[in-house]
Parts: sequence; C-alpha cells; structure tokens
Amino acid sequence: MAKVPSAVVAAGGLVGGYGVARWTGKRQLGGVVLAVAGAAAAQRWRQQAGGKAAGALTAAYVAAFAGSHPLAKKVGAWPAVFGVAGAVAVASWAVADRQG
Repeated sequence: MAKVPSAVVAAGGLVGGYGVARWTGKRQLGGVVLAVAGAAAAQRWRQQAGGKAAGALTAAYVAAFAGSHPLAKKVGAWPAVFGVAGAVAVASWAVADRQG
C-alpha cells in the first residue's frame, strides 16, 4: 500500500482539526486532531528530508494554524483554513515529498 504523502497529512490535520472543532463544538478535540496529524507529518518530514527541514516545516505548520485565526477575520474561517492548509501542503511537497 502506498504511503500517504506528508503534504496530505499536514493539510488534512489543519482542515480536519478545524472541522472537528467546529462540528463538535469542542476546540480541544480539534486540537487533538491538529496535534496528532502534525506529529505524524513531522515524523515523515524527518524521515524524508532530515531534522532541519522537519523543524522548519513543523514551524510552518504551527504558524499556519496561528495565522489562520487573524486571516479568518478578513476572508472567513473556511477560506482561511483551506488557504493555510494549501500553503503548508505546497511547502511539504517541495521540501519532503518531491524527493521521495
């Protein structure tokens, strides 16, 4: 079975975390989804591109989560989440997935 690209895991964590929080009304549950996917993506980044790249991509993942909040005030919640998820997916693909 083919591995799911880390770009999909990371973007799915951002979108899924927000979706779970919104639909359940439990922000902590969304945070769990965000954290588990982020940890899984970070592990894949480390395996595929090394520690420095994994650190940079993890920082981008956290920054995307944080940045989606003020962005949502300008463009709406879902567009903000999809936008930052797309940006993280592109970065992940360029740094880690493209090589493997």
